[in-house]
Amino acid sequence: MARWIADWHPDDPAFWESSGKCVARRNLIFSIVAEHLGFTVWTLWSIVATRLGSYEFATDQLFWLVALPNLIGSVLRVPYTFGPARFGGRNFTVVSALLLLIPAVLLGVAVNQPGTPYWMFLVIAALAGVGGGNFASSMANITYFYPRHKQGVALGLNAAGGNIGVSSVQLVMPLVIGSLGLAAAGWFWIPFIVVAAGCAWLFMDNLTSAKADPREQLAVAGKAQTWIMSFLYIGTFGSFIGYSTAFPLLSQSLFPGAPYAAVAFAGPLIGSLIRPVGGWLADRLGGAPVTLWNFAAMGGGVLLVWTAAGSGSFWLFFLAFQILFLTSGIGNGSTYRMIPAIFQAKAVAERGEGEEALLYGKRQASAAIGIISAVGALGGFLINRAFGMSFAAAGTPGPALLAFCAFYACCFALTWWCYTRKVGVRVVASLAHARV
Repeated sequence: MARWIADWHPDDPAFWESSGKCVARRNLIFSIVAEHLGFTVWTLWSIVATRLGSYEFATDQLFWLVALPNLIGSVLRVPYTFGPARFGGRNFTVVSALLLLIPAVLLGVAVNQPGTPYWMFLVIAALAGVGGGNFASSMANITYFYPRHKQGVALGLNAAGGNIGVSSVQLVMPLVIGSLGLAAAGWFWIPFIVVAAGCAWLFMDNLTSAKADPREQLAVAGKAQTWIMSFLYIGTFGSFIGYSTAFPLLSQSLFPGAPYAAVAFAGPLIGSLIRPVGGWLADRLGGAPVTLWNFAAMGGGVLLVWTAAGSGSFWLFFLAFQILFLTSGIGNGSTYRMIPAIFQAKAVAERGEGEEALLYGKRQASAAIGIISAVGALGGFLINRAFGMSFAAAGTPGPALLAFCAFYACCFALTWWCYTRKVGVRVVASLAHARV
């Protein structure tokens, strides 16, 4: 029988200290576990694609295998956003975790068949996209458990725990594949998936207050802030997941003899661990200022990577890339801090400080998080396709890197125009809440 909590008031200090805090922490922990495994399955192909040498696929074909899970995962984030509100956060976490078994099993079977066609690999890679959807449902669910003033850290920890799944794949999989063969890339994760689903069933909760009409939630799609933040999130999270999944194959293409497999995990780990720091900085300094200057740093990081790519030194290339992971992680935390700040402050401005207004703001923020995370995740697809097309057309990643630099300049300009310039925040008052 599903476990539902009907009496939930996290913004009431007395309720929060007496019982709410413990329940929220428990749900956060097991949400992180399930989301972590979602990211591992979602990004498995970043390693698997580098081990398909016997199939003689072209570099652009391999980048398609890395890009496709990002595309499908980003699309799935929209329906996954509404899953917790419709079925309950605990129930949906169990189901979304069990769905990870499908791409894991199929991968284990396919790589054991020497004649597996390229189109079949594309299908299996696409199915791995279900892991990307888990992020949206997990973040939308956790939003309801925490009071406004603690959401920056809570969402940062939840997201970081999931993001570290990319690092786990890139640290563990080379060792597992080297010892047990390529099929183990799929089989290895099955017992962990089952345990995560079981823990979600036993230890997580559904919130009655989180139930919402999908049509009411979809109303955020008509708000300018949703699409502005979606564009910016392409620049932060899209960069993180795109660079994380592209780095092993990109390194193999540029520096075939380099020990990239041994160090590929470092960048995603840095980006994941620094994400809560980005949220903390946004809590202290404001989401918009942190995001603004972070985009400037990302543009500089891309230019350093471009220079290092032509230097002939893998280690210089590796170190330059770490700047992109560091800044994308900080940007992930700061932009995600802006989302609930905007929608909850807007709800209070329109409806007052009552509990109904706070709950309405959380529903709006939850729906916005799903849409923004879906659009933002497209960056992972776009980055990998840009690298693939760049190699196909020019034989180098140079054109793609220059395009990324121009994009970050656009993100910088948009952040300044909408959220930090004084005239802009006076004219569009609701956007000013991102600064607090």
